[in-house]
Amino acid sequence: MPRVVRSARNGVAIVFTLNGLAVATWFSRVPAAREELGLSAGRLGLLLLAVSAGALLAMPTAGLLTQRLGTARSVRLATLAVALGLAWAGLAAGLTGSALGVAVGLFAFGYGSGTCDVAMNVEGAAVERRLGRTILPRFHAAWSLGSVAGAGLGAGAARLDVPVGAHLAVIAVLVLAGTLYAAGLFLPAAETGVGAAAQAGPAARRRTLLAVWREPRTLLIGLLVLVMAFTEGSANDWLAVAFVDGHDLSEAAGAAVFGVFVVGMTLGRTVGTIALDRWGRVRVLIVTILLAAAGAVLAVLAGSGPVAIVGVALWGVGASLGFPVGMSAAADEEEKAAVRVSVVAVIGYTAFLGGPPLLGMLGDQVGILHALLVVPLLLVPALALVPVMRKPGPSAPA
Repeated sequence: MPRVVRSARNGVAIVFTLNGLAVATWFSRVPAAREELGLSAGRLGLLLLAVSAGALLAMPTAGLLTQRLGTARSVRLATLAVALGLAWAGLAAGLTGSALGVAVGLFAFGYGSGTCDVAMNVEGAAVERRLGRTILPRFHAAWSLGSVAGAGLGAGAARLDVPVGAHLAVIAVLVLAGTLYAAGLFLPAAETGVGAAAQAGPAARRRTLLAVWREPRTLLIGLLVLVMAFTEGSANDWLAVAFVDGHDLSEAAGAAVFGVFVVGMTLGRTVGTIALDRWGRVRVLIVTILLAAAGAVLAVLAGSGPVAIVGVALWGVGASLGFPVGMSAAADEEEKAAVRVSVVAVIGYTAFLGGPPLLGMLGDQVGILHALLVVPLLLVPALALVPVMRKPGPSAPA
């Protein structure tokens, strides 16, 4: 393996890991933030909407920004927004108790995270093409490993009553410093296809983006990614709270259950690359989607705590591959990889925009635990979309 590719692989893995750490740090402290702010499930859902709103606003232009600035600069600027937003949200919750202040921080956090998501996936797909084998799910596994660390630290911080503001501020500094270093290991812009695309004028780049929005395959990939993002995001947003409210666990135990979910995600993404290379995207995604549906049902309806936790683990394994495989499929052709990943991400992140308030309002009526049954109800019909993930042939139209 050429040294530049190996360095870029390591840099992308570090960026994914630190981004996962940042995201899981916030979600693992959601129960504590809810207590600080005194919010109902419905109002908490509206607050969580700020993260998704920021990310969704960033997505339409993230591909164009990545083409213009390159992946490394885009990741650095995006992570600065992530770190500032995370620290601001924690301090607002812990010191002022202001839901509006937390929402401002979460919006910046989401905007930076959405931009970083597109840029690091474009870089990861470029590294995958240089290696000639499936590796993007392993980058997402690195994200999940960061999530495991974030969930573990969050559970420990909750048990030790560490203030939310102090916890989030320390993690924000670590994430920013590590990302600034790791982005320097990325492939040169000319190696990713981004450099060449940046030579086109703004009008040409906008025309390319509009043309991609009319591609049936790209839109269908985005629709499947939307369902898988909802499957993953509903657990990120609500799993800890659902087990605290529905299974009568402590806040620390709820954070630990969220950790079980991200462990399942990590395992699925690590082993999934071998399965994808051996059996292909379609077969593997069918199996994992069915696992996610069964696991979600088990997590909600199991009368026993240990059985419910097994369901959470299956849910995590089953949800693990949909998003990264969707990003890889969107980037199958290097020339338009950045804008296609951006379009798929916009569609997928709609789930993060609509999911929190939908489940929060439903949770006010039936309890947040039973509201999670929406997940398997969406997964089963989504199986019909899986064939669109096949790689296009040399002469196949986009």
